[in-house]
Amino acid sequence: MVRNDLTGIKLKQTFEPLTGQGGFLAFGEYLRGMKLRERVATHLPAPGSNRGFGPDVFVQTLISLQILGGQTLSDLRELEREKTLLGLLDQTVIPDEDTVGQWLRRMGDPEKKQTGLVGLGEVRDEIAREILSRDGMKDYTLDLDASFLLSGKASAQYSYLKEKGYMPMLAALYENGLFVDDEFREGNVSPVVGHLSVYRRAKALVEQAGKRIARFRADSASCQTELINALEEDGVEWTITADKNSAVMSLIDRIDEKDWTPFPGAAGESVEVAETVHTMAGTTRAFRLIVKRVRDRSTPLSPYLVSWRYWVVATNFGSEWSAARVLEWHQLRGDFENFFKGLKNDVGVGYLPTGNLHANAVFFRIGVLAYNLFVGFKRDLLPAPCRTWTLRTVRWKVFSMAGRIVRHARSLVLKLAVNRESLDFLTLIRGQCDALFCSA
Repeated sequence: MVRNDLTGIKLKQTFEPLTGQGGFLAFGEYLRGMKLRERVATHLPAPGSNRGFGPDVFVQTLISLQILGGQTLSDLRELEREKTLLGLLDQTVIPDEDTVGQWLRRMGDPEKKQTGLVGLGEVRDEIAREILSRDGMKDYTLDLDASFLLSGKASAQYSYLKEKGYMPMLAALYENGLFVDDEFREGNVSPVVGHLSVYRRAKALVEQAGKRIARFRADSASCQTELINALEEDGVEWTITADKNSAVMSLIDRIDEKDWTPFPGAAGESVEVAETVHTMAGTTRAFRLIVKRVRDRSTPLSPYLVSWRYWVVATNFGSEWSAARVLEWHQLRGDFENFFKGLKNDVGVGYLPTGNLHANAVFFRIGVLAYNLFVGFKRDLLPAPCRTWTLRTVRWKVFSMAGRIVRHARSLVLKLAVNRESLDFLTLIRGQCDALFCSA
């Protein structure tokens, strides 16, 4: 027993079945309803012996760690504190960090054809298709980008940003925030590599759910002939940040001054917009170039010398879309950065566990799966006003409920130390979960 003389409060250890994350029960029940463990056991290789943990144990343990806020594999020790609660969700064992690290390496081993990583891709796609099947939408906007993950691992490679790390490629649906494809890559892989293949995989997944990709948005790394031609062939409307190469700048120079119109900008900025038509070598059709120019801030020479900064967007949107409207819509791709921040910081894939590229790819894909399951949890179970909550908010408002697990009349009861409003809210979520899965 330890006493603090400042407050007179004594500390004492207890072995009662307590939890500090009682609200996590609802998320665990959602995982059960989504048949996460069954899907993982189906698609990932089984252990090599009867004494080994199944892949479902590892995947559910890591997802629980990521959703509850763990940042490193060493945080699995803290997850042991919730062993009683997790046991209610059939998660009776928690592998130690060394065992998890070895499993990650095995699942990503190229000599074994990365069977674990491929299997996780199948699980990710199945989960995404099920969530899409319930969202009531028919078509989507696909945002695609390569995003940098800074890493201090000795084996990490330098990127074009002159920092060491990794450069995963991600594709997400703007309307619901689901990641529909991920490809984990070395930091020195060019951001322009692989865009067409990622688009085609994302398109195939959405179509398997009976939906379609109707719109596409990306930065200048996607300004590629093959991708643009594929989008045109598929009837997809698109906006892509254009390269400001000599051909594009020559076209901008030929825009008549009377064609520039004012565009909303920051306070004190002079912003104008205009458009022209462009084609690239190999593209099947010409397309619009929407050009925004911002006058450089005043200098002693500004009354005599005018200098502009340009931002250019290529698009096949029709003339019913004004240049200003196209720019405003393209700027919404900033939400993709918020999706990635949620994946990186809230789920914790920014803290990569090993120096092995392939093991990190497995960990990253589990993080994508955890993020998608959280998106599904919000969209399927939470009231509409709460569906914009971040994972951090849900941890604070839903998961962090202290409680005690007791057995009573041959049943288990989780007694929560919360007010009536919080108890009713959690009861509502669990009722939605029962209605969703038990009535199916």
